[in-house]
Amino acid sequence: MKSVRNIFKTGIGPSSSHTMGPVFAAKRFLETYPDVTCVRVILYGSLAKTGKGHGTDRAIVETLAPIKTEIEFNTDDTLVLEHPNTMDFIGYRATGEIAKLRVLSIGGGEIRVIGEETSETDTQCYGENSFTEIAKICKARNIRLSDYVFEHEDADFKEFLSRVWQTMSAAIREGLTHTGTLPGGLGVERKAQRLFNQRHIDESPQTRENRIVCAYAFAVSEQNADCGLIVTAPTCGSCGVVPAVLKYMQEKNAFSDDAVIRALAVAGLVGNLVATNASVSGAECGCQAEIGTACSMAATALAELYEMGIDQIEYAAEIALEHHLGLTCDPVCGLVQIPCIERNAVAAMRAINALSLANFLSDSRKISFDLVVKTMYQTGQDLSRLYRETSEGGLAKLYQMK
Repeated sequence: MKSVRNIFKTGIGPSSSHTMGPVFAAKRFLETYPDVTCVRVILYGSLAKTGKGHGTDRAIVETLAPIKTEIEFNTDDTLVLEHPNTMDFIGYRATGEIAKLRVLSIGGGEIRVIGEETSETDTQCYGENSFTEIAKICKARNIRLSDYVFEHEDADFKEFLSRVWQTMSAAIREGLTHTGTLPGGLGVERKAQRLFNQRHIDESPQTRENRIVCAYAFAVSEQNADCGLIVTAPTCGSCGVVPAVLKYMQEKNAFSDDAVIRALAVAGLVGNLVATNASVSGAECGCQAEIGTACSMAATALAELYEMGIDQIEYAAEIALEHHLGLTCDPVCGLVQIPCIERNAVAAMRAINALSLANFLSDSRKISFDLVVKTMYQTGQDLSRLYRETSEGGLAKLYQMK
């Protein structure tokens, strides 16, 4: 299993697979063929169908500038693709030679270059690929999951997570300062600041918790939708869940930054397990792969923050992912706004609920986290392509702009 660093990528929204991944792909193409004079980029599958809304074409053109770039959206459903997010880069040289590169944007900002895959053994940080294997080692050695992660990552990993947390926190702060309408034409109003400031007329502690957690999730998600700087957790579209719950709990209980960094390590481990054994790509497995994984990461981060046992942490992860099974990806107009922003808030609250259930009921669970991950992947493969980020079904089809 690869480094947890692959789960937390800092970059510009709104989509890890549709903007961040294509940007990395464009940079890779230039590194491979620095002498091209013009480039033609062909987008296929979900990239073709929702690329305009996600800003895929803009991101690629800006990355390749000043090289003249032509973008083609190929929406032919009869094509057999290696992945729903496939793109071809075709470059032309002054000598007349043609340079070609096919790249897959596989979710969470990760890309795979066809024909240039590195040896798996060269990129692995972890010998274990399941929660069951990892838990067995931790129990035998009486160490926490965060200790297991730190033992396998490099010496700068804690500093890396510190920067991740600083960026997440900054996205919350920045998001709370803005009002107005998000770009894209849907007329979606920023709501984070209103949620944060507008106290309920008869506000109980529980109501306040829901309001503040949702405000933080909205703040990060709105920053993402406005092409702001965020951290994938595990994707751009689900980037608000983990920071929302960690920031709220840190403020409520005065947890140290070191404790939050440990929590992020465990969250990243869980996201890594999903990415390794299933997918975090909405185009491949629907929104269950994105927001479901984010909820699971947030629940396990909270469980680590409260120093719960490994079985309790696993149960929190399992509950959070299991109850997102089948969740479709149907962004209206291909924008990461409706229903994406609200889903971050709902998933953040659900992560807190998963923590509470795991605290009481972990000794009675029947389903393992590994089994839910496997189920999620099979469910995603069974979903109609209309509900896997093509904006051809669900809300994307039925919503009528006013």
